[in-house]
Formats: sequence, structure tokens, C-alpha cells
Amino acid sequence: MVDDAGRDESSDDADGDGPGDDGAEDAVPPSSYALVVLGAVSYLLLTANWFALAAFLEPIGRELGLSDTQSGALVGAVPLTYVPLSLLSGLALDRIGARRGIALAAGIFGVAQLLRSATTGFAGMLATTVLFAVGATGITFGLPKLVASVFPSRLLGTMSTVYILGSYAGTAAAYSVGRAILGPALGGWRPTFRALGGAALAFLVVWVPVAVWHARRHGTPYGDDADSEFSLGSLRADVARVFSHRVMRLLVVVGTVYLLLNHSLQGWLPTLAGARGATTARAATVATLFVVGQAAGTVVVPPLSDRLNRRRGAVVACGVAALVGLVGLAVGGGVLAASAAAVVVGTGVGGVSPLVRAIPTEIEEIGPGLTATAVSLVFAVGELGGFFGPFLVGGLRDLTGSFLPGIALLAVGALAMVAAGLRLPEI
Repeated sequence: MVDDAGRDESSDDADGDGPGDDGAEDAVPPSSYALVVLGAVSYLLLTANWFALAAFLEPIGRELGLSDTQSGALVGAVPLTYVPLSLLSGLALDRIGARRGIALAAGIFGVAQLLRSATTGFAGMLATTVLFAVGATGITFGLPKLVASVFPSRLLGTMSTVYILGSYAGTAAAYSVGRAILGPALGGWRPTFRALGGAALAFLVVWVPVAVWHARRHGTPYGDDADSEFSLGSLRADVARVFSHRVMRLLVVVGTVYLLLNHSLQGWLPTLAGARGATTARAATVATLFVVGQAAGTVVVPPLSDRLNRRRGAVVACGVAALVGLVGLAVGGGVLAASAAAVVVGTGVGGVSPLVRAIPTEIEEIGPGLTATAVSLVFAVGELGGFFGPFLVGGLRDLTGSFLPGIALLAVGALAMVAAGLRLPEI
């Protein structure tokens, strides 16, 4: 654990009193692993439903008569909604608990997806997409809290990797299964949206009894929930504890850069590759290689960080990898160079993703009880980077006719991640 001054207090638990000590290293029941795997399914369903809109954007826009601006607003509505809602969602989750929060979130985004399938215009699609975002925050912040509640700190990075991989699988499924298979088989985007929303609601039939059984059998062995009151004083106290912590402020920088790079590169890599002479298929391959790099970073970096008990070094290494990849994108002139660079920068982005969710739990003054609030703070600020990053990359290209200024901006962000990582205490 790390106190507010950044001191490593993990050695204080060597007397065997806490659940994270050596005497309890083998105390994690197999059902806790199964619960997190099931949580990864909830993330898979969330991102499959989330990115189904982008996958079917062309036929949706044609049927609803959307302008390019309206289509862009719909695609950006979920991440932008995170900015005002994240902190409220995190505070609520720290009071009702991760198991209940995940159930409520799946219900909300499942119903929202069913409603989206029935919309007839821009206003209705926008309103139901905002409702979808409310449910999405519950999964995004509920899963880190779930892991923090049922696993010791030595496994936080590894188990965070599990549900992050679920999110990648869902994103890929939106295009490879939703758009390519379900759309033609079911007859369009509306029945596909209904099928995906129905799958989210069907998930509750499995999640609720399993979560209730696990709660009664095992509780939350590695941390209780925060004060259950929703009083203004209690909420203010929790926010003050999170906002005032030096490590959390550094994590906000790291998280903002992570979302800046993630959204910017996901949105612009195909266009960048196309500008360098790639065919549509090869441009899509470059974007896919970025996701492959993310998956590789997610699989390798957090478990290695757990094994070595090094968080600062892992964050710095991810920032350096992102920076090297961005330099490769800037100086490489061909599609092959862009492909290699996409893998490298993706490894850095994917590696840091579970860490920004796992590290708050290891801070003494935050711990499992305020994990959702802490992670929500990272996303409340960080999604501003996720929103403005693609906008600035595109705007700079309009002004200069080149992607180089935008890549330079992203590289400055990677440098900021490295600088923030170097100032983190070694957790």
C-alpha cells in the first residue's frame, strides 16, 4: 500500500494480519476467478452493444436521415457523457457495491439498446445513447471495484487484464459478428440491436444468482464498501479524499493520456495509413494491428508488474513504448512502418489500461472502498482527452494538410505519461 505521501507501506502487513499478506496468498476461492470472468462477459456485451452504433453508422444514418455532424455527435456521445457522469457513478458504486452495480448497469444499457433499435430520428437516438452511457459507466467502474473487493493486491493487475480483454473482444465482435454476420442474417441494424440488447438482459439471468451466491459465501474479503449513506457530507468527504491525493493526481495525467492516445489512434489510424498509399483493406489492417498491440500489452504488462511488484516502472515503460511508436508513425514513410509503429504504440496503450484501474486500490487512503470513485475521477477528466484528441488531430490536419502536427501532439502526451510515471511512488 502507499500512503498519501507516497511511502510504500506493503511491508507493514508482513505480520500476517491482513488479507493481502503471505499467510493468505492462497485464500482466493476459485469462484472469485469465475466471477471476474463473468464480469469480463459483461464488458464484452457492453462494448459489443456500444460499438454496434459505429459498425452500422452508414445504414443508420441513411435510414434516419442523419447529417455527418449528427452521426459524429452520436459516436462521441458515450465518451462525452462520461465527463459529467463518471464521478457520480463512482460514488454510487462505492455505496451499493460492485455486484449490484454491475447488475444495474447491464440492465440499463440492455434496455437502452432495445430503445435505440426503435428510434426514428436523431433526437431519439441521442437520448437513448446518453441513457446507454449511464449503464456503461457502471460496468467501467464496477469491474475495478469488483476485482479490488475479492482479490489481494498481488493479483490486481493480472485480474484487471481479464476484463479488459473482454472489452477488446466485444469491440471486435461488434464489427466481425454484429455487422458482418448478425446484420445480414437478421435483416439489418434494428434486429441486430434488439439481439444485442436482449443478450445483455439475458446475462442478468446468470449474473444475479451467481453474484448473490458469491456475496453470501465470500463477501468482500479485501475491502468493504464506502459509507453507505448518500448524504452530501459523505459524498463530499469521499471526493475530497480522492481529489487531494498526490498519486491520484498523477494517475489522472496518465489516464488522460491513455484515453487521448486510444481514441485518437482508433479514429485516425486508417485515414493516416490511407494517406500514405494504403488500400482500404491495408488501412483497416493497420488499425487492427493497433488493437493487436493493445491486447498484447494488456496480457503481458500487468501480470509482469504483479510478479515484479513494480507499478512505476510499468507505467513508465508503457509511456516510452507509446512514444517510440508515435515517433515511428511520424518518421516512417510507408504502410509497413506504420503497421510496426501501430503495434508498438498499441502495446504501450494496452499495457497501461489495466494499471490505471488497479493502482488506486493500492493507495492506503483509497483502497477497495473508494476504488470506483477513484477510477471514475480518472475517466471524468481523462475522457476530455478522449474527446478532444481526435478533434485536435483532425483540426491540425485541416490547418496544415499533414498528420505530423497531430502525431507531435500525441507524442507530447506520451512524454507527459512518462513524466507522471516517474513521479509515482513504487507501489
